[in-house]
Amino acid sequence: MWRAASRVGSALAARTGDRRARRRGLLAAAAVAMFVSGGAVTAYAMQSDGAPSDRAAIEAIVRSYILEHPEIIPEAIERLKAKQVAGKVAAHRSELETPYKGAWEGAEAPRVTLVAFMDYACGYCRASLPDLARLLKENPDLRIVYRELPVITQDSVGAAKVSLLAAEEGRFPAFHQAMYAAGNVQPDSVVKAAGKAGIDAAKARAAIRDDGGDEAIMQNIRLAQALGAEGTPLFVVGDQVFNGSVGYETLKEAIEKSRKSG
Repeated sequence: MWRAASRVGSALAARTGDRRARRRGLLAAAAVAMFVSGGAVTAYAMQSDGAPSDRAAIEAIVRSYILEHPEIIPEAIERLKAKQVAGKVAAHRSELETPYKGAWEGAEAPRVTLVAFMDYACGYCRASLPDLARLLKENPDLRIVYRELPVITQDSVGAAKVSLLAAEEGRFPAFHQAMYAAGNVQPDSVVKAAGKAGIDAAKARAAIRDDGGDEAIMQNIRLAQALGAEGTPLFVVGDQVFNGSVGYETLKEAIEKSRKSG
């Protein structure tokens, strides 16, 4: 988009042929780049120190270019959305990437962190497990932080609470796998999965029956809402947020991008 905008500046400079025009051409290019933020062209025109006729000419050139090349608008909108998402992630990065107790897998000192919001009743979350396992195997500097987002059924809440118990007891990975292998979030299935992970059945039942508000789950809900979650799974990698089971390749590219950006 910036390359397209620079052509607007060049066109204006060629038309007028002086330094002031070239300067205004660059500003007009910036106006094109900022178009989607709303009223950018008009805002520039009001701030310009040129004559009204100059401002009108700049507005006309920018408008004409946009009308002739409307394909730059979707690109600009996507870039704006990406920037907005990155800002939201940055505002919550510490909360996102700090796991609840032992609810994580992978590197002790990661270069890249993938945050996964999941619900044990979510089939798409279950379908994502092989991709996550492959990514962990191929990226020794990757950590996956799991966040409970029990939004599908009431029984999802009980499963999430036992998952937090597993994280507290250092048995999260085993429970995580056993829970998805169970195929449902009925209380009996949750207790059975807890037993396979080495968690006391009485503790698991007590966690399911606990009617108190769980701050860890509420924090996850607030974070998901802040990131524009549309359901589960929700993945966060670097400055990017992905709704749904986006697949191995998409997450791999996001990991590589995050690693390169430092």
